[in-house]
Amino acid sequence: MKQHKISDWLPTTKREVEMRGWQEVDIIIFAGDAYVDHPSFGCAVIGRVLEAEGYKVAIVPQPGWKDDLRDFKKLGRPRLFCGVTAGCMDSMVNRYTANRRLRSDDAYTPDARPDKRPDNAGVTYCRCIRQALGDVPIVMGGIEASMRRLTHYDYWQDRLRESIAIESRADLLVYGMGEKAMVEIARRLDAGEDIRTLTDIPQTVYVRGKGDFAGTDVGDIVLHTHEECLRDRRAQADNFRHIEEESNKMEASRIIQAAGDAVVVVNPPYPPMTQAEIDHTFDLPYTRMPHPKYRGKRIPAYEMIRHSVNIHRGCFGGCAFCTISAHQGKFIVSRSKESILREVKAVTEMEDFKGYISDLGGPSANMYGMGGRDKQKCRRCKRPSCVHPAICPNLAVDHSALLDVYHAVEAVPGVKRFFVGSGVRYDLLLHDNKDARMDKAAADYTRELITRHVSGRLKVAPEHTSDRVLGIMRKPPFRQFLQFKKIFDRINAEHGLRQQLIPYFISSHPGCTEEDMAELAAITRSLNFHLEQVQDFTPTPMTVSTEIYYTGYHPYTLEKVYTARTREEKLAQRMFFFWYEREQRSRIIAELRKMRRGDLIDKLYGKGTK
Repeated sequence: MKQHKISDWLPTTKREVEMRGWQEVDIIIFAGDAYVDHPSFGCAVIGRVLEAEGYKVAIVPQPGWKDDLRDFKKLGRPRLFCGVTAGCMDSMVNRYTANRRLRSDDAYTPDARPDKRPDNAGVTYCRCIRQALGDVPIVMGGIEASMRRLTHYDYWQDRLRESIAIESRADLLVYGMGEKAMVEIARRLDAGEDIRTLTDIPQTVYVRGKGDFAGTDVGDIVLHTHEECLRDRRAQADNFRHIEEESNKMEASRIIQAAGDAVVVVNPPYPPMTQAEIDHTFDLPYTRMPHPKYRGKRIPAYEMIRHSVNIHRGCFGGCAFCTISAHQGKFIVSRSKESILREVKAVTEMEDFKGYISDLGGPSANMYGMGGRDKQKCRRCKRPSCVHPAICPNLAVDHSALLDVYHAVEAVPGVKRFFVGSGVRYDLLLHDNKDARMDKAAADYTRELITRHVSGRLKVAPEHTSDRVLGIMRKPPFRQFLQFKKIFDRINAEHGLRQQLIPYFISSHPGCTEEDMAELAAITRSLNFHLEQVQDFTPTPMTVSTEIYYTGYHPYTLEKVYTARTREEKLAQRMFFFWYEREQRSRIIAELRKMRRGDLIDKLYGKGTK
């Protein structure tokens, strides 16, 4: 069992910097989360990647922004630049509920304190750095920066906001998974280049005044201006289609958008990482633990993942309400089996490890190792989803490599059992590949998953029962959930297991009506579900669903789509999740009578209900 010393973490204070014998720091990262030195936490990853390139990196987690800005001054001015991230979540999503109420806890903060990060954390930190350190170069990254890089709808302010690159006055913004861009920025600044000359680095965003902008090139996509989007919501919807398509292409175009006197330039992303590159990111010397300054305190987000292992990045599902593909990309980048096993071994050596890995998965549990058969077709593709409206014929839905990883992990000494906690795509398990080997691998995976890797309850996400709503969500038809449930129940019966299938549903999603929710209640009741994994749709920046919610139009068709927007409309939909609660019964019956859906009253409460 390795005993860690404080120098095993990146320094967070002047004293820790001096303990390393450094006279100055090359890069300081200001982060909205507590510093957990684990590959699931973005600031730790970027810090370790830059450290591996020979740079002296420090992290200032959750700096104070209300006082004399001492946290922004305590390490002095870095030699190269300041990095800024709001954290693993958008700060507004982190701080507010779907009802726009302040949350009472923060999973990424010691003891879940809710007051350790500001609203719009990235913008706030940039302003504090400017005030404390003057004209030091600032590079902003993370999920908040990534999803707000162009004109976007902010649900909590209920208005369109211009690019966060303008609002923050950061010199550069890095979107997506930022290792390559951050290393390139550091190298070129270290070589003496001025940060304003770094206009050609992939996966970065910069802002210029209209008089300083060099002009568009052939192939550039010029979006409607911020002002046009304010005047015409269809312009905002039309913009989004281009933004999403270019985010999911191997060979994307540069995107240009004017806002007032400024021009925002979004460079195309880097190609997907190679396996060697992602292995390098995960193989760095993480302690896998929170910084010692938090000793005796609980960080809920860390508790959830401390004994988990992430095996790939990316998701080709393209769900309309999800930001994973917009941030990580739709192309799956899988770690090698050897890299995964090295991390599993590190987990088994943790002092509190009892033999159980809580989650062996990724953004979607069973996409590991999958991709296009013909890579040239993938290079030309701009579909945001490889599985909607149907699974792409070019997609090799092969679970063989994932089964191989599972078997190797099971053989690691000290591992009694591992579970799959991240989302399983049952549409991939049910897909007819027209290939006996792949179909057998899918059947074997399904059986092994259910019999060996479920901790009593398997959570899946059908999201809704209406195929019309599911189409807008880019989710598979509900009949596929029913098909998977039959398989789940059969395999449990064959093995004498009493496990539960826990479905996840969303109310008030664009396209969903109160009657759709009433039918959802009746259908789930007939399946003997008392729903608990439910959520009211929350519009988050840069998703199809959010654009529909704000504009009223579908970005790909510009057709109008109904959306529940008022608090009353949302609560009216949400109550149908809880049809079985006595206090909801009379109201639900009254609403069903207004709809003239006595048949649903009968299905929910029995015939002859008064």
